[in-house]
Amino acid sequence: MKNHYTNARNVQIVIALMKAHGVKKVVASPGATDMAIVASLQQDPYFEMYSSIDERSAAYMACGMAAESGEPVAITCTGATSSRNYMPGLTEAYYRQLPILAITCSRSNANIGHYVDQVTDRTQLPSDVVMESVQAQSIHCPEDEWDVMVKVNKALIGLTRNGGGPTHINLVTASSSNFAVKEIAPVRKISLYLKEDKFPEVPQGKVGIFVGAHEKWSDELTAAVDNFCEVYNAMVICDPTSNYKGKYRILMPLLCEQAKEEVGGEQLDLMIQIGFVSSMLFKKAKVMWRVAKDGVVRDTFRKTNSIFQMPELDFFTKMVEGKDKKENTVYSEYKERYDSLLNSLPELPFSNIWVAQQLSGQLPENSVLHLGIRNSLRSWGYFDIPNSVLSYCNTGGFGIDGGISSLIGASMVNQQSLFFGVFGDLLFFYDMNSLGNRDIKPNLRIIVINNGLGQEFKNVSFPGSLLLGEDIDKFTAAKGHFACQSKTLVKDYAENLGFEYLTASNKEEFNSVYERFITSEMTDKPMLFEIFTDSKDETEAHNLTTSIELKSKIARKIHDTLMKPELTAVKNIAKKVVKK
Repeated sequence: MKNHYTNARNVQIVIALMKAHGVKKVVASPGATDMAIVASLQQDPYFEMYSSIDERSAAYMACGMAAESGEPVAITCTGATSSRNYMPGLTEAYYRQLPILAITCSRSNANIGHYVDQVTDRTQLPSDVVMESVQAQSIHCPEDEWDVMVKVNKALIGLTRNGGGPTHINLVTASSSNFAVKEIAPVRKISLYLKEDKFPEVPQGKVGIFVGAHEKWSDELTAAVDNFCEVYNAMVICDPTSNYKGKYRILMPLLCEQAKEEVGGEQLDLMIQIGFVSSMLFKKAKVMWRVAKDGVVRDTFRKTNSIFQMPELDFFTKMVEGKDKKENTVYSEYKERYDSLLNSLPELPFSNIWVAQQLSGQLPENSVLHLGIRNSLRSWGYFDIPNSVLSYCNTGGFGIDGGISSLIGASMVNQQSLFFGVFGDLLFFYDMNSLGNRDIKPNLRIIVINNGLGQEFKNVSFPGSLLLGEDIDKFTAAKGHFACQSKTLVKDYAENLGFEYLTASNKEEFNSVYERFITSEMTDKPMLFEIFTDSKDETEAHNLTTSIELKSKIARKIHDTLMKPELTAVKNIAKKVVKK
């Protein structure tokens, strides 16, 4: 019986991606744990197979092949000390930047350190041996498959990225006797593009530019992105930290967090990712590209097939060269969806979301807004802020610590602008010591939403909220700390530190003082505005905001379409057919 490919999926992924990335020369050394890949490679006519008994010699042979041919070369070995003998040749390849792919096969890493024969630790390599090292474990679930696919792509991209050099895949295998797989199931290739390369074509249809946390945009980048949107029928998908202020901005959280998923719109044909970590949940795209100067593979939504290693301005400028502009329908469609949701939002109870609704559009021009993780970021993400206002959040680590300190630090180096911050009570008390800093200036203004616990864990969007009910208050939501919504604790602390203190416990009290808090004048003191809310009101506000019943043009259009005479006739015929 003729052998084909091994049934080990992680090995299949390596083989498929070697072919996709153009690695066809292979120097194989004898052994048992590498039999699954070697026996599979030797039956595939795509690969040029060579043999070397000595792994040290194999690595140097590969150096000679790569230098002479200008092509990447793979080397494969078994367990025990075989991979150690690759190190001299890989060191040579490292300092000459030769594209050598070392595939070291071994039994499970769980055996490391347990005196299991022929098992050595290949998880830590010297810094000048390879450019990239990954562990391709056995596959038992879709999560494993995705993880191995990404890591193998990283190793193969590393052969040429930033000048190139040797890379390493430690392939976990066992001796295999099943080579009956005639065709390897498709594996997603992730390609790397540099500025001088020919770019892939943008697919026809709807395109989105997904902007994660982003620094202030230059006028040139904004113009380039706007031009791109006009050429490719694109919109720019934003949250408060995206800081894009161009013509095609769609504030997406209000759409993508609706309970009725269809409200968020259909799948995009392409989504281009720029920026850093985002809180947005919008994943409706068939394919994703990532544009970043680092060129690192980051497969946030598990649909990336292209990485563009270059500044964003270079990418968007090149993409529109020689292209004609056309009607932009995708922005209009999503803008109408957003406006319809916003106009249909019912009256909200006194809450973080209600406060955001009242203040977001009234922030002083050219001020800066900092938001706390996570409930404040979510609440303020539903509403737009003035174009001149920039917004930030500590989404990098995405933790509760440091939000106020980051705000204070920013306000110290730009004392001409007003800096606003909105934080929940747990975050505030976590970082409150920073308010005692002697260099704080009057341009600092802080809102504390004090509902006595971690509201994030009370929202129905948090899986445990319904499961645990009120028991979630004890530890997960941490209710009852810090004097349990004391009316004087924060007041005394803030005033003793030289802050002007404002407070509100309902809408009437809020309306009587908020204008002082957002005055565009530079006051004598920094301000702290403590807003007391009830957790049940916060939960209700969240539920109302994420389950809006549309009273909009869209709803009317759908209704009008369904009532067209020709469609009514079709429906009547269908009913008769069903009755028969």
